[in-house]
Amino acid sequence: MNTVVHSVTIVTMDDDNSLFYGYVVVEENGFKKVSKGSPTSEELKSANQVIDGKGKWLMPGLINTHGHLGSTLLRGAGDDMSLMTWLEQVMWPNEARFDKETVLIAAELAMMEMIKSGTTTFLDMYHMHLDDVADLVMEKGLRATLCRGMIGLCSEEEQEAKLAESVRLFDQFHGKGNGKLSIALSPHAPYTCPPPFLNRVVETAEKHQMIIHTHLSETRGEVEKHLKDYGKRPVEHMEELGLFRQPCLIAHGVHVNEQEINILKDCQVAVSHNPMSNLKLGSGIAPIPEMQSKGITVALGTDSTASNNNLDMFEEMRMAALIHKGFNENPSATTSIETLAMATSKGAEALRLDRLGKITPGFKADFIIVNPNEPHLTPWNESRVQSHLVYSASGSDVTDVFIDGQPIYLNRQLINFDEEKIISQANEKLKKFI
Repeated sequence: MNTVVHSVTIVTMDDDNSLFYGYVVVEENGFKKVSKGSPTSEELKSANQVIDGKGKWLMPGLINTHGHLGSTLLRGAGDDMSLMTWLEQVMWPNEARFDKETVLIAAELAMMEMIKSGTTTFLDMYHMHLDDVADLVMEKGLRATLCRGMIGLCSEEEQEAKLAESVRLFDQFHGKGNGKLSIALSPHAPYTCPPPFLNRVVETAEKHQMIIHTHLSETRGEVEKHLKDYGKRPVEHMEELGLFRQPCLIAHGVHVNEQEINILKDCQVAVSHNPMSNLKLGSGIAPIPEMQSKGITVALGTDSTASNNNLDMFEEMRMAALIHKGFNENPSATTSIETLAMATSKGAEALRLDRLGKITPGFKADFIIVNPNEPHLTPWNESRVQSHLVYSASGSDVTDVFIDGQPIYLNRQLINFDEEKIISQANEKLKKFI
């Protein structure tokens, strides 16, 4: 399959942050050519598909590095609560009643929302029906890292069963879907996973060469309790337990001090910044500019719709760019280019995914097309495109989405989803939960 997309302004997110008017040639699942100007007559004749971009913007697909798809039906169910109250009174009691159908409806609803707002790759930490979710991801053509979230507050037998399930998922699905599916090892958090269980997580990760993903230092209370229980702050303790010996991505990292930031840097731990969820739950504001100044890979995540309450990465970018300017009383604390990288190339780095997150030859052809012909994106020229994408655009401006060179959203029409059916099923399921 050979596709040419022409007459577009290309936001490459390459090493030079190049931006120009031109075209791309996609061959199989990757970019064969990314060029200024117009395609040659030979390139057009040899293409199986030619798309006239009509002056729109073409950029890498967005990468959401932390979420919980199965929770999607709890959107709006637990507003205005602290994290632990929300977990104990809303999330865990309701999820205990979820069946396979509920999880799959929630997952498909989330996938539709992500695609329509420009997300092409996501990480999902969940604990039920991961085999079926993996099959759904492959059926729908998305790129994903799936994690069997493991709470270790249980018997050793149950702990080992959860680890075994994670390993089985890795053996069965890692690298499947033409390489679009990855499996990570995911202890839920230090406050739900005792040190002996975390030791077993490390052993398992090292044996099977799996990356690790966990929640860490999300709230002040969590950190204070950990310090009281173990005499160490969470990041320091996780390093001692060996959690950072394998490639590791932590979610949140809100309450970390300078010493902990240095540990994250030295251990090459990546961070998924979830600003909207952290704000809604009153968890605080992560020291992202300090992390970035140390060279830590910082990516973006939405968390679940139960704590955000949407999966629009454009909104997440705007929030991430603005809150650190205000909190630090410094308008240069963030830039639009850095923020775009957090949602694209840095997301690929955080998930340890090669040749992803940039529009450049040899990289995988995951890209989206954005319509700039809207009042809120006008006026524009090439010098303003990156600014508009961060400070003005929204997911509804996305018109087309390609993953691995294949269209999954064309002219604002989903290819592999029955949107009306899933929305109806989700609303019907809502009647069974708060």
